[in-house]
Amino acid sequence: MGTKNSRLQGFYQLNPFERLQMVKSFDGLVDEDLKALHGGHGVLSIERADKMIENVVGTYNLPLGIATNFRINGEDYLIPMVVEEPSIVAGASYAARMVRAGGGFSADSTDPLMIGQVQLVHVAAPHSVRHDILARKQQILDLANAQSRSLITLGGGAKDVEVHIFPTSPMGPMLVVHLVVDCRDAMGANAINSMCEAVAPLLEEISGGRAYLRILSNLSDRRLARARCVVPVSALERDGLSGEAVAEGIMWAYAFAAVDPYRATTHNKGIMNGIDPVIVATGNDWRAIEAGAHAYASRSGTYTSLSTWERDADGNLVGTLEMPMAVGIVGGATKVHPAAQTALKLLHVTSANHLAEICVCAGLASNLAAMRALATEGIQQGHMGLHARQIAMAAGAHGHQVDEIARRMVQERNIKPARAEELVAELHH
Repeated sequence: MGTKNSRLQGFYQLNPFERLQMVKSFDGLVDEDLKALHGGHGVLSIERADKMIENVVGTYNLPLGIATNFRINGEDYLIPMVVEEPSIVAGASYAARMVRAGGGFSADSTDPLMIGQVQLVHVAAPHSVRHDILARKQQILDLANAQSRSLITLGGGAKDVEVHIFPTSPMGPMLVVHLVVDCRDAMGANAINSMCEAVAPLLEEISGGRAYLRILSNLSDRRLARARCVVPVSALERDGLSGEAVAEGIMWAYAFAAVDPYRATTHNKGIMNGIDPVIVATGNDWRAIEAGAHAYASRSGTYTSLSTWERDADGNLVGTLEMPMAVGIVGGATKVHPAAQTALKLLHVTSANHLAEICVCAGLASNLAAMRALATEGIQQGHMGLHARQIAMAAGAHGHQVDEIARRMVQERNIKPARAEELVAELHH
């Protein structure tokens, strides 16, 4: 894989069919894979959709784009992104190109440990019961692991038991048992929930209490992925702005997010702009990833930036991102949706950890792109051009008219549906 080059010059100037052919030549995909990526006429059949969720009446298409220029741990990647918002794919690709100048991203991840929770109530002498539960830890683990032979064979499974006591709650005291489970290449929700169900009766017996909730936690703070990038100041130069000026602007943007939750929320949304599209493309659960990310951003007691940005001794900009990343490459929609399978094939992922590392790199790239845009031109310029195109199309513009009407609206600083309709009418006379 070392010979691949994700730096596809002029990629954005090609038409979708030509881009698809270029992706194929990068990756050794077959025509069947291209069909799945291309979508078109129902790559997800209504029959298959009907088996995925309840009350199905149809399917819904979103654009699938390819982020270019990514180099992660010395390998090149084309990253599939499914998203409706303009600027995200272009921004991530642009940032990855700047990061490339500093040698690309480096990434790593922890073991894929997740937590299952069993809630016990009406427990007399909770501290004494905590002792009893921990004394029978092995029995609890054995029972949990009897639920998932396949996970055990792969070296995963329930690894530890913890007991947390909550002396007060709106309903009174409770005791919560955590099962710490190594999920290997699965996201793990189903396996963990089955394990929690299985051990609940035993925990009721030990504690003399009653088990209510038995379910995984989406605050997967033991299943972390980390990315780092180094951006040489020279790579930040642009439009008559010195690299130093841009670097300073980016550092002030980061500083704002570090101290203010109102800014940090939008800053982190910019990180998730890079991550969620990869999660969706690979058939993973983006709600779980979002929930874990924002809870993790609040772990200090104050909501803050998920990423950190610094200047190293040589003045380079250094970005790091560490966050929970509970993704899977087996089970769930990843196994049912043809486009999700092809997205994983395009990424050549070998494990869930590998996918998690790619996701955090996409997040850090998206974060860099947003801060650079905010620091250099106010995000309006680039965003407005794309926004204007969308409004022009909604007003009925076709082909070259779209660009012409968008250009006029941006020039007039009047990007509104009513103005677009007037311009369409003008062109038609």
